[in-house]
Amino acid sequence: MSEATHAAAPLRTAVIGVGYLGRFHAQKYAQIADSQLVAVVDANAEACAKVAAELGTRAVHDYRELFGAVDAVSLAVPTPLHHAIGCELLRQGIDVLIEKPIAATVAEARELVDLARTNKRILQVGHLERFNPAVLAAAERLRTPRFVESHRLAPFKQRGTDVSVVLDLMIHDIDLIQELVGTPIESIDRKSTRLNSSHRTGS
Repeated sequence: MSEATHAAAPLRTAVIGVGYLGRFHAQKYAQIADSQLVAVVDANAEACAKVAAELGTRAVHDYRELFGAVDAVSLAVPTPLHHAIGCELLRQGIDVLIEKPIAATVAEARELVDLARTNKRILQVGHLERFNPAVLAAAERLRTPRFVESHRLAPFKQRGTDVSVVLDLMIHDIDLIQELVGTPIESIDRKSTRLNSSHRTGS
């Protein structure tokens, strides 16, 4: 029997939401040898068509058109939509990589996790900083750290204002600290103030 017979078919992939981050997901899927980028999805027809043309794939405006046509998707829509769309995808037997944060509330996150388990689907959250070379190098040397201080500085971006700054940015630091310390979080306290912008980002 030939090697071609044994070779697995490419994973049929798609990206829902091809804004700033989603476009990067689509580019990666298009470059992976074992991935067939079936489509990109976005409510913004112009942006969707542009990314589709760039990557030689199909532009779709309703994610439901993906049902039965893909094996896995990246979900890079605004956070308030993660739960509803993610649940539909999982029920359709589709594996899902969700851009962080997983959902807008703990209850929504738990439902997504439970649904993935029930349907035996892969549900992963895009905690990209875990794979930062500096973090990987530090993790090899750290032994039972007792104190961690983190600073995350970046220019203001309106695309991150659909959730609080804790869910948008601090979530990376919380995730990394859990990975490095290796023990469950007992409590989190916060104090915040608004700087350099009149835009309200939640509590």
